[in-house]
Amino acid sequence: MEKGHADVFICIIMTHQPIIRVKNLSKHFKLRTNKNILTGIWRPEYKTVAAVKDISFEITKGESVAFLGPNGAGKTTSTKMMTGLLYPTTGTIEILGHAPFDRKPQFLRKIGLVMGNKAGLNWDLTARQSFWLLQNIYEIEESMHAARVMELASMLKVENKLDQQVRRLSLGERMKLELIGAILHDPEVLFLDEPTIGLDVDAKRTVRKFLRKVQKEYGTTIILTSHDMDDIEEVSDRVLVINDGVIAYDNDLKKLVKTYSRHRYVRVLFKQPPSDAELEKLGTLTQQDSGVLLRVETKKAPAAIAELTTKYEVEDIHIESTPLETIIADIFAGS
Repeated sequence: MEKGHADVFICIIMTHQPIIRVKNLSKHFKLRTNKNILTGIWRPEYKTVAAVKDISFEITKGESVAFLGPNGAGKTTSTKMMTGLLYPTTGTIEILGHAPFDRKPQFLRKIGLVMGNKAGLNWDLTARQSFWLLQNIYEIEESMHAARVMELASMLKVENKLDQQVRRLSLGERMKLELIGAILHDPEVLFLDEPTIGLDVDAKRTVRKFLRKVQKEYGTTIILTSHDMDDIEEVSDRVLVINDGVIAYDNDLKKLVKTYSRHRYVRVLFKQPPSDAELEKLGTLTQQDSGVLLRVETKKAPAAIAELTTKYEVEDIHIESTPLETIIADIFAGS
């Protein structure tokens, strides 16, 4: 009886073991400062820029983690070091028991990478031909490969695009096929850098739903970098904010949003807008093309809404929580 209890306990512990460990990681770049065509050649001067400064974190299997930060914060550099594209200046990275920068085949078989501004598929081939190459590279059994291609293509609704030359596809179609190529070999960790950049609303929705399904059904660990807050909210469970090369925030996304629940945002479209002075009695006012946006304390929101709808002619009103974009901007400012 006691032995059975011990076995169950061990199983639970193993489930929560980190598969990604990053410790004291930093990356410095050497940049030339005197770019004069004459003096720069003979007496070059350099400065060292720290893109990443001593960051540490762990990620467990099946997590979906968003890397956020302003341009130049170090998030893409961190992702490149985790995939082995860049060698760190100091610190260690261990992913599934491997050091990424060794670029061993055993490691590369376990990860997938999609970069929204880089093409992974050959533009002169069809997607099916590119997938055939990947099948041979990763030594995927033929029957398993064919079934997986059709399963993933069906999930992304691109079954009729497999035999078209990649260069003739729309951006949305190409990005969906890039995703299929990245997970065709069933990687344990999927790195995504701006996977929905340039896509229309419908394509973004399809990609986000697909990524969630991959995470939940296949247990894939997802590391997402994106400027699109809807990507973060719909795909990620945890947020890791990097600012100026250091970690400014690392916690559960729901907890992050909950800490900002003391305010509500009320969007109002009036038939005849009242004066700013009148509205500012209710909350912090922002004028927008589609009306006004009032930031109101949550406990005062019902009274404010009642006053707006009874005192003024309102064409439309919408109440929402603090937008994630506003929350992240506040973290940037505080760090």
